[in-house]
Amino acid sequence: MIASIRFWLLALALCAVGVPVFAKVPIPAGPEPGLSGVARSTTSLDAGWRFLRADAPGADAALFDDSAWSHVTLPHSFNGADGDDGGSYYRGVSWYRRTLIIGTIPAGRRAYLQFDGAALATDVFVNGVPVGRHEGGYARFRFDVTAALHAGTNIIAVKVDNSRLPQIAPLGGDFTVFGGLYRHVSLVETADTHFDLLDAGSPGGYVTTLALDERQASLRATLRLRNDGRTVSRAQLEIAIKDADGTTVATTSRAVKLAPGAVATQAVPLVLVSPHLWQGRANPYLYRVIATLSAPGGGDQIQLPLGLRTAAFDPAKGFLLNGKPYPLHGVNLFHSGRPGRGLAVTDEEVDEDIEQIDQLGATAIRFVHFQHPQEAYDEADRRGLIVLTEIGLNGVIDPGEPFRHNIEQQMRELIRQNRHHPSIVLWGLGNEVYATTPDVTRSIEAVQALAHQEDPSRPTIYAHCCQPDDNEKARISDVIGFNRYFGWYPGQDGSIGQWADDFHAHYPGRPFAVSEYGAGASIRHQQVPPPATNVPESGWHPEQAQTAYHMENWPQLAARPYLFGTFVWVAFDLASDGRHEGDRPGINDKGLISYDRAVRKDAYFYYQANWSDRPMLHIADRRLQVRTEASVPVLAFTNASRASLMVNGQTIGEAVAENHVLRWPAVPLAAGENVLTVTALSNGQTLRDTARWTRVPPSAFGAKAVPLIAPARRPAESAAPPGQEK
Repeated sequence: MIASIRFWLLALALCAVGVPVFAKVPIPAGPEPGLSGVARSTTSLDAGWRFLRADAPGADAALFDDSAWSHVTLPHSFNGADGDDGGSYYRGVSWYRRTLIIGTIPAGRRAYLQFDGAALATDVFVNGVPVGRHEGGYARFRFDVTAALHAGTNIIAVKVDNSRLPQIAPLGGDFTVFGGLYRHVSLVETADTHFDLLDAGSPGGYVTTLALDERQASLRATLRLRNDGRTVSRAQLEIAIKDADGTTVATTSRAVKLAPGAVATQAVPLVLVSPHLWQGRANPYLYRVIATLSAPGGGDQIQLPLGLRTAAFDPAKGFLLNGKPYPLHGVNLFHSGRPGRGLAVTDEEVDEDIEQIDQLGATAIRFVHFQHPQEAYDEADRRGLIVLTEIGLNGVIDPGEPFRHNIEQQMRELIRQNRHHPSIVLWGLGNEVYATTPDVTRSIEAVQALAHQEDPSRPTIYAHCCQPDDNEKARISDVIGFNRYFGWYPGQDGSIGQWADDFHAHYPGRPFAVSEYGAGASIRHQQVPPPATNVPESGWHPEQAQTAYHMENWPQLAARPYLFGTFVWVAFDLASDGRHEGDRPGINDKGLISYDRAVRKDAYFYYQANWSDRPMLHIADRRLQVRTEASVPVLAFTNASRASLMVNGQTIGEAVAENHVLRWPAVPLAAGENVLTVTALSNGQTLRDTARWTRVPPSAFGAKAVPLIAPARRPAESAAPPGQEK
């Protein structure tokens, strides 16, 4: 067996020069027992970086003195528009540098630096030698650094620039453009003969379902093989499919011959008998495809999830999963960003976000407005959540050819890195490009053509806003999404239901979705009843206005089965440096959950009552804790049929749920603290929720109005499991 690159962990020497120790960690998709050759290995390079938030001429040089720079661990973002990190919003150049100590580099091995995401333009140097530049902030990319490395101490220097660069999308958008090495960085080692690691960041292969019925699945595995050696490589390619229990259910193999320095594509047919379907939330069944390349001197292996399903869009019936109507209702997920850290989050935090969306009862997620981390797609596969995902063509374009090449590159990366995910059903061409010039049309047409070329099996979607529904750019994609905010933004007259009916009547053969709808809500702003008219640009966003908005809009959307999808904007509040509204600047507060993920707003529970099968009960308006009225309305959400209310231990009465809403119009409050308890029975489970409101006389505030600012949060409100007492 050929020896791997050895990383000597010289603890004393490393400590002396301030270089952290790091361990070599094999990837989970390691070689199967008994296979010949050596599969790839991956070493995390997240620890041990020095960082400077400024440009530093000469920082690419190996002997550059970075001793005064900060120490950081990846993932790391260098700007925080929300101010929680004590910093300020910065768009510009920053530098990262790291020492890498290598023992020996045996012949017949390759080394690649892999960046899971870096925003927006990234230049990488190894020992002062430029090894590559990547333009685009949200996709994985790799550089072959074999020739630049040497035994002993190596210096990796990375220049990252999140400036508004005219050739790189996105050029616009209602969100903060965070910068930095905000996802993982690693060193990937393979044999000379391996699956292609320079294929637009892809895993080096994918599987296409050619035909599928209850008897069998006809598949085609497409693998890109690379020989970086100097002689012909004669290798054996083996492909196995394993079911969810780990049993091998299909295999095939073939001999391959690779010329030196060549890349070859192998398309291999496979048949799987009595396939188990991927059925969305009901049964997200996943197979594993294991491709192994064995050659003299080493080998390589990749593993991919495989979900067998069909997806179709019917203009009358909506979305069809495996031939049956499957309504897509869910949320937009901008990213798993956190206050003070921006997009620099862990895989565990990504999973936590998907978990909150799963508990909501959503069947789908729209990943906006750029490619998300692999963990998000993996988790959607595992949970059976349908995904719409898109590139960063947002708001504004540049008419130049470099920009067009960049959005084509982003589409190519998005598809090649993610087409193996069964959760993905649509490729998004872009979102809300405001201009209507011919350059806009040409840009969208370019990525439409590329998407069809890269993956003919999936249709495309464009999220349209701000011009007539039949605008030229809204007719390019295979299906269309509309961002519509009836009842929140001014200038959109009528109702969302009437608008949808009108479009459907004019274009009965055009499948369409509501890709965004929503309203702002500060958990610190409380007003019962909410204002009759919303003023989005104001500093007053009472939570009750958001709740009322969704209670008005969701029934209209749910009643129209021809809509293949409806997506609330947005799952979580998010950083948007250009916003100055609500309870603080720099935040888009339309989330169903607060930016720090600590508080689920009332609208979250309204949708949970409508969407989830998990028994749940929630009293609304709980954050308006001080009341002056002797009698108040009580509102609650549940997926039980009825519930009873008690105040201070006294029974008020029972209410029947109408569209999952419980109402007690006039409930008496005693002076001082009042304990409200709502109880329901669902599937043999007792549900109970409690709120505490204090009644004070209006005179307690003198000439001032009753304060409507609620505490930011209470510990008891931190994402309690649905159906449990808070």
